[in-house]
Amino acid sequence: MAHFADLSEDGIVLRVIVVNNSDILDENGMEQEEKGVAFCQALFGGSWKQTSYNATFRKNFASVGFKYDEVRNAFIAPRPFASWTLNEETCAWRPPVVMPDDGKFYQWDEASTSWIEVT
Repeated sequence: MAHFADLSEDGIVLRVIVVNNSDILDENGMEQEEKGVAFCQALFGGSWKQTSYNATFRKNFASVGFKYDEVRNAFIAPRPFASWTLNEETCAWRPPVVMPDDGKFYQWDEASTSWIEVT
């Protein structure tokens, strides 16, 4: 199954739908994004981009609220905290401090820009 994201005019993902692979195959049996886009537009109108469930292309699987970045050709989640920066390679947000890997549970505290243990 193929997945397609419906984009607003400013590139925000409005919804993600599943399209049967048979609806995106060309005459040689090869998947073609443009066929899927045309299929989605015929049903719903709008602007569509294919997204990969296992993130083999466009960096991340699109979800509602993500933004499609044309320059990076990637779906990017909303920034979770002001102090976090975008990893240009993965297009995922990363904290300024790595979360401890000690088997405990932590949550990010933006005020102190640190991980706080959840007890």
